[in-house]
Amino acid sequence: MTATPVPRQPTPPDGVPGDRPSSDKTPVFALKDLVSRLYREQNKIQDLLSSLSFALRSLKNLNQFLELTPLIASRVADAEGGALILAKGNGPMRLERLHCQDSNQCYDVRQAMEAAIRAIAQPPTDGANGAGPVDKTATDRIATLDEQVSRFLAPDVRLFSTAILVRNVERGRLYVFSRDPDYTWTETRQKLVRLVADQTAVAIENDELTVELRKKERLDRELEIGAEIQLQLLPRQCPQIKGVEVAALCQTANRVGGDYYDFIPANYDRVRWRSASAGGVSRQSDWLETGRWSITIGDVMGKGVPAGLIMTMLRGMLRAEVLNGHSPSRILQHLNHVMYGDLENSNRFVTLFYSEYDPQTRILSFSNAAHNPPLLWRASSKTIGRLDTPGMLIGLDMDTQYEDGSVELQPGDTVIYYTDGLTDAANAKGDRFDEENLVITFQQACSYGYGPQEILDYLFETIQNFIGLSRHNDDDMTLVVLQAKRE
Repeated sequence: MTATPVPRQPTPPDGVPGDRPSSDKTPVFALKDLVSRLYREQNKIQDLLSSLSFALRSLKNLNQFLELTPLIASRVADAEGGALILAKGNGPMRLERLHCQDSNQCYDVRQAMEAAIRAIAQPPTDGANGAGPVDKTATDRIATLDEQVSRFLAPDVRLFSTAILVRNVERGRLYVFSRDPDYTWTETRQKLVRLVADQTAVAIENDELTVELRKKERLDRELEIGAEIQLQLLPRQCPQIKGVEVAALCQTANRVGGDYYDFIPANYDRVRWRSASAGGVSRQSDWLETGRWSITIGDVMGKGVPAGLIMTMLRGMLRAEVLNGHSPSRILQHLNHVMYGDLENSNRFVTLFYSEYDPQTRILSFSNAAHNPPLLWRASSKTIGRLDTPGMLIGLDMDTQYEDGSVELQPGDTVIYYTDGLTDAANAKGDRFDEENLVITFQQACSYGYGPQEILDYLFETIQNFIGLSRHNDDDMTLVVLQAKRE
């Protein structure tokens, strides 16, 4: 059986089927087709930009996002390809990504981009003065990038570029190109490419902020470890020394500080142990301190980890030196000789007040290396004096000489050792607490008949009220109170 062909209706010249007049339907059909194409184009652009926004939110790897940048930029601009050139800091620029619809056409574009980068990487010479190469910053190099790319790229390429701005600093350029001779860079296409460049800049900034946050987290953890170590190196509690009572507190401005205080048995062979309270096990709190004890306080110039490291080094050297049984001035002399080589090029020095108390004679011997002189309250006369001797900072001059001083403590006499964080504490107006106020406050506390812990609490409370309850002091504050027991 043979099929009978169905005759086709003749098509009018205007391309519209049927026998209706072309003057009625051709403009309407063309308008509908144009609206349909524009609608599809608009949807395509919206989908592309939405995909880029989704990638910005979802991708954790910056390199994965940068792979999309030239692709999306070329698609939204209906161009043949795109390229992304970036520079990290003042480092060299590099072609991060290149995209072409036709991979065969990418070779000459890549060659042109890389040639432009090499040309900029060569520093120009100062021909006028006959000088050598002139260093250029990344910003300067990026500023001439467009000129060099246009120089090496074929003249028939329609090229548009826009800046990648990260924190208001130009970090690179985004290029989009087309070889179509009828292609034009309309204002809409330029805005779309700039939008892609802006999202790329956000991705780079987010990645850098993430890296900075992780670095800060690692540093915070290291500081926590440093603070824990330093806290363990400071006395966990004050010893019970025969004939005197002591109290101490160190408040660091940062987690790791440069203030230092210590209680060191000056002769271990004379330290006897109390009978243990449980199981025959002895503890430091069970010591019966009948021999000489050193009470020392110091301050490393600066704050933070460097000061904390020097403080740790100082503690170890001083504890070893105390066991030699030398006088306070000789101990400071030896300590200065040992630490001078380590501190000479660090621009950090140490103030240190070293003293030894002998319970048998009630004499406090001391020597000072430019530290704040401790204040001595005489209970019998109700007057305040200072304990001081000449001497330079530890680590400043290897040949400096230190001198000895001594005082006999009578019942009720009280000594406070302190760092300059107490006297330098400032309120919101910038007024310092200063030494005069410290003397007045100390005198008041002693007049009230306070013990060492009460004096310590009273001084810190007064200073905190002075600077403001909601404010934090900018410097470490350390205070040691030594009081001769009343008979």
